[in-house]
Amino acid sequence: MKYMNEKTIINADSAYQSVEQKALEYFNFLSEQHAEKTYIPTLTKDFDAWKQNHIQRRSLLSFFAMKKKPSQKDYHRYIEWLNMRGKLEPYLDRSISYIFMRDLGKALDSPETKQRIGNIVNSLKEDLTAKQADNDDVFSMAKLYRTAQRNGVEATLIWVIEKLQKVNANIPDGMDAEEAQRKLIKIIAGLVMHEVEEMGDEIEADEKSRRLERAIRLGYAYGLTYPFIDDLLDSNVLSEQESNQYSELIRVTLVTGVVPELGEWTGDNRVLMQYIHAELSAAFQYIKENQPEAEWKAFLEQAYVFYKSQEVERVKNLANTTYTNEELYIPVILKSSASRLIIRSIISASDDAGIDKRTFYYGIYNQLADDFADMVDDREGGRVTPYTYYLEHHEKREDLINPFELYWTVIANLIHQVYNFDPKTCDVILNRAINGLKRFKEKKGKQGYNEVMKLFFSGSPAFNQTVQFMVHNATDVDFFDKLLRDHIISNLHQERKEREEFRKITRRMRLEINDFLPISNTDSVSLINEPIIDAANYSLSSNGKRLRPIVTWFMGVNNYGLDKTAILPLLRSLEYMHTASLIYDDLPAQDNADLRRGNQTLHQAYNIATAELTGLFLTQKAVEEQASLEKFDAKTVLQLIHYSAGVTAEMCRGQAMDLKTKGEILTLEQLNQMCFYKTGLGFEAALILPAILAGVDDVEKQLLTKFARHAGIAFQIKDDLLDVEGDQTLLGKSPNRDAENNNSTFVSILGLEGAKKEMWEHYCSAMETLQELQQDNSFLKHVLNYFVHRDH
Repeated sequence: MKYMNEKTIINADSAYQSVEQKALEYFNFLSEQHAEKTYIPTLTKDFDAWKQNHIQRRSLLSFFAMKKKPSQKDYHRYIEWLNMRGKLEPYLDRSISYIFMRDLGKALDSPETKQRIGNIVNSLKEDLTAKQADNDDVFSMAKLYRTAQRNGVEATLIWVIEKLQKVNANIPDGMDAEEAQRKLIKIIAGLVMHEVEEMGDEIEADEKSRRLERAIRLGYAYGLTYPFIDDLLDSNVLSEQESNQYSELIRVTLVTGVVPELGEWTGDNRVLMQYIHAELSAAFQYIKENQPEAEWKAFLEQAYVFYKSQEVERVKNLANTTYTNEELYIPVILKSSASRLIIRSIISASDDAGIDKRTFYYGIYNQLADDFADMVDDREGGRVTPYTYYLEHHEKREDLINPFELYWTVIANLIHQVYNFDPKTCDVILNRAINGLKRFKEKKGKQGYNEVMKLFFSGSPAFNQTVQFMVHNATDVDFFDKLLRDHIISNLHQERKEREEFRKITRRMRLEINDFLPISNTDSVSLINEPIIDAANYSLSSNGKRLRPIVTWFMGVNNYGLDKTAILPLLRSLEYMHTASLIYDDLPAQDNADLRRGNQTLHQAYNIATAELTGLFLTQKAVEEQASLEKFDAKTVLQLIHYSAGVTAEMCRGQAMDLKTKGEILTLEQLNQMCFYKTGLGFEAALILPAILAGVDDVEKQLLTKFARHAGIAFQIKDDLLDVEGDQTLLGKSPNRDAENNNSTFVSILGLEGAKKEMWEHYCSAMETLQELQQDNSFLKHVLNYFVHRDH
């Protein structure tokens, strides 16, 4: 599809050709160095000096010390091991130094850069070795939120969390949702890091918050291009026609500065593309609004270079035997440098010729390292990279440059020409190179690794011997960003696995609970009472979440080892009490609701009197069920009934407070108290009742009570938000009910943004309480995540 009436504001071809010429000059210089093999004696000499700090003489003691070294897959134990060995600080120092070079384009010999790296290392070390570090992840949602609070950007973090959820939900089959999420988070973090370096330390708190908020939003806007442009066009999700149409839309956007209408989309992915078009349009507009007018054209030119270099790569065919070395490497130089230079453009960073120069020359090093690590997958996917093309055609194309040799050429050039043989830079780059080979060897196995090395080092066996000696013997070459990347990916996989298991378990439990909830008519029940039983079963049979009995079931059976059949009466009692409270809640004298769980409320389906009697009936049935817990001693059951009766009374108190204050503006403290009585106590009971039966100590019950309070209020705030923002089809009840009934809610008192902040405050407090519980808390963590992320 051709978009008509293009009014271009940049000369796209001229912009691309200008940077392409610069890349050609760089490539020609590298080619000359490669042909002369000057990198071999240069790096051999560098390695000879480097090994003094990284090759240790083997002893019996060092052998046993290495044996005790934990796997890097065990994130927390590995950090602890580094700290115990006195290795954590240098580990973090080389890691942060590398990030300053790669992502920020900094020179490591700058006194200012050294000080900044030192400050970050000290701060990060303190976080990683804090008391809770082995139980709590420094990068957990609760800790991220607390960090956002300290910097005054918690509202922006909430915004980006909601955005990431929607992106994740719209990643189509055929693309990796976890990888897309990781890339987006990485880009956001990258822009924030750039902004922090730009604004320095002597900045007012309000201005710092404003600039951080802007960086987070710009990071999201730019980051969207990775899943929804790069990854989407690299996948097989779109048809050829759809891909062409989408690529043309992107091109027109960059040359005109305006996003065209999507127009008629005839492919199978119309709904997906409507979402992507809307989201990217808003993102593009936000970037435009935050670009100085004088720099907008330069930004578009840079963005076009990035886009065009990727398009050139994307259309290549691995079966084509005629690509020149220039065609293989120049787009790599362009896209690898542009992807980082564009970040500085997006945040309107101050001009710095040194950073621009270093970033341009550095990019190909990073890209060749990544392509080496991914070459097997890339070849299987038919993607053209210097490595896959060399593997495919080197036997018939003697003119092809060995990409692995060029990689070492780039390293020599960076160390000696770009960074002027700075010792720390040399150490960091060589560390990174050896670490990359160690990781590749671990991934491919010794035999596979040796086969690859034999091919790529075939022209320089002596240098190969030097490098392999380092790979085999070098220590202290690992990096925190790699550990963190693996940890994030592992966490995302684990989160998805646990989330799917949580859904599977709760779905199964819900079905089983639904089966044993109905109340049967017995011979002892007179005919006159049958309408009450019918009405009770009508309310019980609707599509309820069954959260309370599910939580009790899991905690009782899985955490405390109680027998499921023994606690069935308790599970029934919880749902009977909860359903009774909903029946009373819906009455005309209270909330006057017409829908509950997708059905007519009980007083609408029957009548008010029947609804009132049914609520009373279910409350008494709950007590009857609890009294039938015959597998437990009488004293324990009596304690349970006593506690349960107190909870019911307090819940009535909460509802009475709600009725009394209709039309009044409550304080936040009053609202928190009322919502805990109405909602939080029911959740508390689901935790405390099985704890009573299991005989747990008072300390644990106090922690469970504290967790329940915060989790319950978070649940209620989410209900208030859904009442305003939710979909009636998903909710199963009419929205905006609180406003119609003139009820005080967290939204009416705090506004949407304030209510969301309050919900996340209680979320964090609940998560922090979970850390104090000396038991597996993954189930409760997923319950809490469900509370705040649900759509109904």
